[in-house]
Parts: sequence; C-alpha cells; structure tokens
Amino acid sequence: MELLLQFLSNTGFALASYGNFVMLVIGSLFVYLAIAKQYEPLLLLPIGFGVLIGNIPFFKGFGLGIYEANSVLHYLYFGVTSGVYPSIVFLGLGAMTDFSSLLARPKLMLLGAAAQTGIWATLLSAMAFGFMPKEAASIAIIGGADGPTSIFLTAKLAPHLIGPIAIAAYSYMALIPIIQPPIMRLLTSRQERLIRMPDPREVSKKELMVFPVVALFLCCFLAPASIPLLGPFFFGNIMKESGVVDRLANTARTAVIDTATIFLGLTVGASTQADVFLTKESIGIFMLGAVAFSIATASGVIFAKIMNLFMKEKINPLLGAAGVSAVPGSAREVHLVGLKEDPTNFLLMHAMACNSSGVIGSAVCAGILWSFMM
Repeated sequence: MELLLQFLSNTGFALASYGNFVMLVIGSLFVYLAIAKQYEPLLLLPIGFGVLIGNIPFFKGFGLGIYEANSVLHYLYFGVTSGVYPSIVFLGLGAMTDFSSLLARPKLMLLGAAAQTGIWATLLSAMAFGFMPKEAASIAIIGGADGPTSIFLTAKLAPHLIGPIAIAAYSYMALIPIIQPPIMRLLTSRQERLIRMPDPREVSKKELMVFPVVALFLCCFLAPASIPLLGPFFFGNIMKESGVVDRLANTARTAVIDTATIFLGLTVGASTQADVFLTKESIGIFMLGAVAFSIATASGVIFAKIMNLFMKEKINPLLGAAGVSAVPGSAREVHLVGLKEDPTNFLLMHAMACNSSGVIGSAVCAGILWSFMM
C-alpha cells in the first residue's frame, strides 16, 4: 500500500496545479485552431502540442523538463536559445523568396521599412511599462510580426521571456485574418482600396542573382548583428536564383526548413511551463504585442497614403499592411481585402514585394537592437 501511495503521489494527477490545467486548455485551443480552422497550422500545431507536452506535471530532478539539464527537451531547446533554429528557418525562407516583384517596383520597399515603426513605438511603450531595456527590445520585435526573428533576439537579450514572446508573436501571425482587415478598412476609403496596380516589369535573371549579394552588403554593413539571420536568408535566395544548386535550394526550402520548424515550434511550446509562463509579465507582453502588430500594420498603410500625395502613379494603400514580415499571411490578407472590393484586382504579387522587404527590415531592426542593448 505504501508503494502504491508513493506511486500515486508521483503521477501527474497528484502533481497538477491550476496553472497546468490553464496551459493545457491553451495548448488544446492552439491544436484545435490549427486543425479545425487551419489558422497557420504549420506554426500552431507544433506549438500547441508543445504546450501540452510542457505542461504535463512531473517531479523535479529526474531530467524530464525542458529547463532541466541533460533532459531530451533541454537538448532540443538549445537550438532555440542559441539561435540555430531561427537561422535555419531564414535559410529556407530565402530559398523560397522571389524578389522579382520587389525589384520591379523598388519603391514598395519603403512600405516594408515603414511597417517597422511598430517595433520602435513598442520599445518605448514597453520601457514606459517598467520592462528593462533588453526585455523591452525583445518585446518590441513582435511588431515585426516575424516569429523566428522574435525568438532569435529574445534568446540573445532576454532568454527568460522566450516562451511568452514566441507564443505572442506566432499567435498574432496566426490571427492576421482577424487583426489586419479591420485596420486596413478603417484607414482607407473604398476608392483607395479600388486602386489598381500596373503589371510589374519583367526582371532579368542577372538582377535576381545580383540582388542578394548587394542586399547582404547593404544590410549587414549597416547592422552587422543581423548576419546570423540575413546571411542564411540571402544565401538561400542566391542558391535558388543561381540555378546551379537546385538540389541544395530544394532541400533548404523543404526538408531543412520543415525540420527546423518542427523542433522550433515544439520546444517553444514546451517552454511555456505554467510556473514560468503564467506571470504578470506574460500578460503585459501579450498586450504590448497586440499594440505592436497593430501599429506596424497601420504605419504601413498610412505611409502608403503619404507616398500617394507625391506620386502621379498611385499605390494601393492596402499594400502597406503587407510591410510586416508575416510571410505570406499578411500579403494574402491584403490580396483578399482587395478582392472583396473588386474581384478583378489582384494585389498578391505586389503585396509579396512589401512582405519580403518586411522580412529584411525586421531582421535589420533586430540586429540594431541587439548591438545597442548588449
């Protein structure tokens, strides 16, 4: 009987706390949204299941938890805390990215830059709410709507906040269809939403191959701390565009990025143990993350409207919302909002130009913040 009671006392049922059940509900919700609603399933399913794994109660010191040395999850989590997984994800993103739309209309790059306003506005807001500068910088990068970049910078500046910041960043990326359309409609008139973009010019192969090299120099000389993200990103892109290493490019944009995404999502989810995640700081991070994402979306739209004041050939202001680096979710949402106004107005390729510049912009901002805060 004594052995039976000892066994029962070590089960998850006996060790469970109220916080564990709260997190299990949150994890189950993520899994449901990924499967039933198909909200960014490649992100929410691994993260949601990771939340479930990380919040099964266990007795300490047995090498089970993600924060316990020598546990399997702890070793897998090293890819997050070291920045390895985000760099691998950027490699795959580069191998998937087509810069032809951006090169055809370089002025759209300004919209990607304008959308990064959300990062700097949130940095000041987070510091005003009492977060330390390094914590505030990690929270601010949520405004870039780039999960890997958020994780990378947080791992360098505020590792204790990786769980809340990663969950906030990926949650808002998954909620793009809910968050961005109201902001786009609020800040634009129907006449503006009906603006048609001209067909982009044809971009030569030489331009596509030269761009990643030139962009690497410009961005990384400006912010050398962005090398771990933009280096693999542009390398992946030149592999794709060169056409001489198709096997490598195909592996980078399929098996490599998929593997990194699996372990990144699973371990980030598992890091949200109730005793670590359910804090006042987490609530503040989610609130500031929503503000950051909203400001970033609005900044891009407003800047597009300002550009139209000085241009003969007008830009559809909806494209500004794609300046955040949530690829390809925000570009797709811009396209869908435009189609609701005019079913023959196709904005997707133009929005992808803003989207890809947003990826570069958020990585540069992360490099700048890292260099200033260290």
